Parts: sequence; C-alpha cells; structure tokens
Amino acid sequence: MSKIAESDLIINPDGSVYHLNLLPEDIADTIITVGDPERVAEVSKHFDNVEVRKSKREFVTHTGYLNSKRISVVSTGIGTDNIDIVLNELDALVNIDFENRIVKDEIKQLEIIRLGTSGTIREDIPTGSILASTHGLGLDSLMNFYNRKLTGDELLLENNLNCYFEHDDLVPYITAANGKLLDKISAGFERGITVTAPGFYAPQGRNVRAKGSLPNLIDKLSKYSFEGHIITNLEMETAGIYALANVFGHKAVSINAIVANRLKFEFAKDPDAVIQKMITSVLERL
Repeated sequence: MSKIAESDLIINPDGSVYHLNLLPEDIADTIITVGDPERVAEVSKHFDNVEVRKSKREFVTHTGYLNSKRISVVSTGIGTDNIDIVLNELDALVNIDFENRIVKDEIKQLEIIRLGTSGTIREDIPTGSILASTHGLGLDSLMNFYNRKLTGDELLLENNLNCYFEHDDLVPYITAANGKLLDKISAGFERGITVTAPGFYAPQGRNVRAKGSLPNLIDKLSKYSFEGHIITNLEMETAGIYALANVFGHKAVSINAIVANRLKFEFAKDPDAVIQKMITSVLERL
C-alpha cells in the first residue's frame, strides 16, 4: 500500500491534522457540524461534560458526553469549500494511520449531523419550522473534482434536474441523506430537497445592488416537482456534506432551522429560538 504524500495530507508537528488542529482521539464517531463557530458552545452546553475544546481559524471543536453517548461538535464555516476541508480531515482522523501515512485496514463509518439555518421557498412551510433534507442539491462545483457513486434513484433524479435547469446553464448534483439516520432524527420535521448554493446573494436569488443573472431562480426552484420530490429550502453546505459523506462511506443528515420564507419575504422574529428548538430536538433523538 502506497504512502500518502506529506503534501497531500498535512499533519502538524504535534500530530494533529492541518486545518482542524485535531488529534485522532479528539473526535467521537457521532459528529454534529454547525456553520457558525459560536454555535458550537450552544450545542455543547447541553452535554454532561466537555473533554476537548480546540480551535483554529473558523474551525472550533468540542467533544464530550450526553448521557453515555460521546459526541463531537465541529464548526465548518460557510460554504462547500470549507466542507471539502472538514469532511476530508474528519475522515483522515479516523481512517488514516498518521504515523505510517497509510489507509487503515478497518474503515470506520462516522455519523454526521448538520445543524444549520436556512430559508424556505415553499409558502406552506412557515418560519420557525425544522426541516430535514432528504437530498442535497448542489449548485456549486465541488463534486466535479471527485468520483461519485450514485444509486439508481439518485441518478434518475439528477438527470431530471439537469434537464429541468438545462436552459439556465446550471448543472446540479444530488445526493440522498442516509435513510436510517434521516428516519432516526427527523420524525415530525418538514422534509424536502435542500439546495446548496455557492453564495448567499445572487446564487440564492437575492438582489441588493448587483443584479443576478437568473432573476427567476427562486420561482423556478419552488415549482420543481418530480415523482413526489420537491425543493424546499436554500443554504450553503448540505449538498457537499451529503456527497462527500457518500464518497467516504459515512452516514449524513442535515437538519435546518427555517429562519426565512423567501416567497413571503419574511424573516423569523426570534431566529435564536428556532435554532435552540432545533438543537434540543436533535440532541433528544441522539
């Protein structure tokens, strides 16, 4: 087995992985990801104890116990470029022998739960809702650089989506959530396809001063329907998490606090309350 080059997987002098600044023993098999570094403590404050607190750049990690379950909370920052770093380095921490720079004989499967904020594009989903992403639909280019393995259902849905957006010069990719993890976490939540955009303003149909090239983007996304699948919301990480988790063989699900309704031009009056409801609901199910 060939060794992984020092330039491909960078390990710090203390034995920690380059960006996350974590040692293999610092993370649990169940990992909650959040975008905002300050939200890490909002999750870990519910733990019975926290045994690891580390940070570097926008990547903050707390690991501790909730009852008898060991859980890590990791902030990713914004966007799928950061997801590329976080997912690769989390996988390396559990599946690469850092001393010998080789893949381990036994591959570990992580359980990854994203807790994020999002805006819905459905009139019947009010602000304050909690939504589970059945699929992540990426409008970014991250997965152009990875070999993917799609199920028949994913391939059928992706082909339909590419036809639907053909005249908009969009080439989306799609990956399903892990079915067992989705069922475990999302009972009673709204469900739908989550769009992951490569930006916050024009890529999500917002107009401030610079006008977007796809003025009808929100309307087109909201009208999509295929074999019971509908697009429900927009954010910036889910598709990357789902697709890379699939590449590495990890389980992933994304849970969204709906703080805006884009069709009704509404924003939640108390977004922090929605986020807290999401956090406590998910932790109870873990």
